[in-house]
Amino acid sequence: MNILPIRLKPNQDLKHSLKDVVTLHQIQAGFIVTTVGSLRQACLRFAGQTESQYFSQPFEIISLVGTVSIFGLHLHMALADAEGNVIGGHVQPGCIIYTTAEIVIGVSSEYQFNRCLDAETGYLELDITQNIKK
Repeated sequence: MNILPIRLKPNQDLKHSLKDVVTLHQIQAGFIVTTVGSLRQACLRFAGQTESQYFSQPFEIISLVGTVSIFGLHLHMALADAEGNVIGGHVQPGCIIYTTAEIVIGVSSEYQFNRCLDAETGYLELDITQNIKK
């Protein structure tokens, strides 16, 4: 496993920026190891919902988890507001960095993470391929 630490700066979009990093480094099988930071606004899709919810307030990033590859990103995040109330859901574009997001990505050269339409769920789901070593 290799480690790729990054820092996102104020006003960057979390999801778009991660996609750019994954593309730049041609990551085929990555995962979020740890994240700390803050957002000035958030956009999450909650479980079982089709529409996303926008929040125009500052949040601390409590947790960011997921898989990333050049074939797609699947990210979930938990956020705490100024009173310590926690919300979480599927990360959408529109999660804008407030002060920082310090993210460590783990990268495996042993696998490839693809995204394929799953007939049962109707979503692009993770399809794992093991790379053949020469």
